[in-house]
Amino acid sequence: MAEPLRTLFCIGNNQNFFDLPKAEIGPVWVGISTMLSNLKNMDGIDIIGTFDDDAHMVGPSDGWPWTCYVLADARDQQTVKDACNLLRTTMIGEYALWKYFKIEARMGRELTIRDDVEL
Repeated sequence: MAEPLRTLFCIGNNQNFFDLPKAEIGPVWVGISTMLSNLKNMDGIDIIGTFDDDAHMVGPSDGWPWTCYVLADARDQQTVKDACNLLRTTMIGEYALWKYFKIEARMGRELTIRDDVEL
């Protein structure tokens, strides 16, 4: 069996989210919560940890730094693609979640820190 892809899902909210009246934000939070739950429950995804920077970053994420991160092991590139596709398929009323958020996945391998190497 192939080694899993260590994957960092970087998620940012965009200007459309911040343009919403406060009274209309609730359904978007339900949408992102649904998307994250679906990611967590996906076959081939094993979530290792999460990081949310929303308390110290206010405004849209145009790139790094992102609003939140999900570190996971993914079975393969197709699984990562399917995970990113959740932004296209999670609906908030008549709009897909990607109207309010964006996602980028970084894939690699687990970094091994060796104990037998000395400087």
